[in-house]
Amino acid sequence: MGKRADFLAANRGRRAPMPGFVLLVRERGDGDPAMRFGITVTKKIGGAVIRNRMKRRFRVLARELLPIHGVAGADHVLIGRTEGVERDFGLLRSELEKALGKVMSRPVSQAPQKRPPRKKPAATKPDGSGQSAGGQGPGL
Repeated sequence: MGKRADFLAANRGRRAPMPGFVLLVRERGDGDPAMRFGITVTKKIGGAVIRNRMKRRFRVLARELLPIHGVAGADHVLIGRTEGVERDFGLLRSELEKALGKVMSRPVSQAPQKRPPRKKPAATKPDGSGQSAGGQGPGL
């Protein structure tokens, strides 16, 4: 995966949070059985050396486990977390297996339910009088 739109689309899919990463899986629905994967690690995690190390480790894990446990015809995205920087590689492998199993436990086409939009509270005047700010204009 290389396009930002693909990553944003995967974000609307199902997620399996783990201590070292978050796994996002979204079925593409284009009829292509190929599995694609993408990796993202933000600057918040660390400098370039640390981010690249995490991405290398995730790449090895994805190439090893996705052909066996991945969802055919879906995009898989691994988002690095701070706890994953120095995490034991065997532990990351077992967590990815667990995350893929968690994602496979429900039908892939099942999208997460959207929450209803929150109602905005009525605006009040800054003086604390409790009156609505949208009332009358300036005294004319």
